[in-house]
Amino acid sequence: MDALTLLTSRYSSPRLTEPAPSAEAMALIKRAAVQVPDHGALRPWRFVVVQGREALVRLGDIFAEAAIEEDPTISLELQERARQLPLRAPMVIVCIAKITDHPKVPAAEQVQSTACAVMAMQQMAFALGYGGIWRTGAYTQYDYVKQAFELAADDEIVGFLYLGTPNGQAPNRTPLDADNFFSAF
Repeated sequence: MDALTLLTSRYSSPRLTEPAPSAEAMALIKRAAVQVPDHGALRPWRFVVVQGREALVRLGDIFAEAAIEEDPTISLELQERARQLPLRAPMVIVCIAKITDHPKVPAAEQVQSTACAVMAMQQMAFALGYGGIWRTGAYTQYDYVKQAFELAADDEIVGFLYLGTPNGQAPNRTPLDADNFFSAF
């Protein structure tokens, strides 16, 4: 896939199935992640690849425990929903910004670099014929989840990148008029 097609046709795939990206595809996905802008060469990105039923179930258990810690009165139904979240794809990459105190590179810029890495990984997966969706939400913020991945106090989970093979057709989207989002100064 050429770059112009990639950048103008990429979409998120919320329904993913096997297979997950192959080892060869993952090598390219990883390479794309570390080519992103990185002021100060701090390399703030850390990625944890969760793949295989056992690992995905463990991640679901972490989500369920986090939900219980946040709300001890949470229903069994919502606990089970939390457990099932990672099972929506054959692979989930936990995307972490490891923040370094730096006089010229604020924490926000390190998070932005990690966000660029997430986008680059999703783009590469799409270019290779896989699908993906970048999910955020409460589980990126829960202390229990952060502790499970041994994050320091200033570190952030930028998102969970779900990867696999799209299960269904590409969404039928009306193209946005890009000019509506740009103005002259």
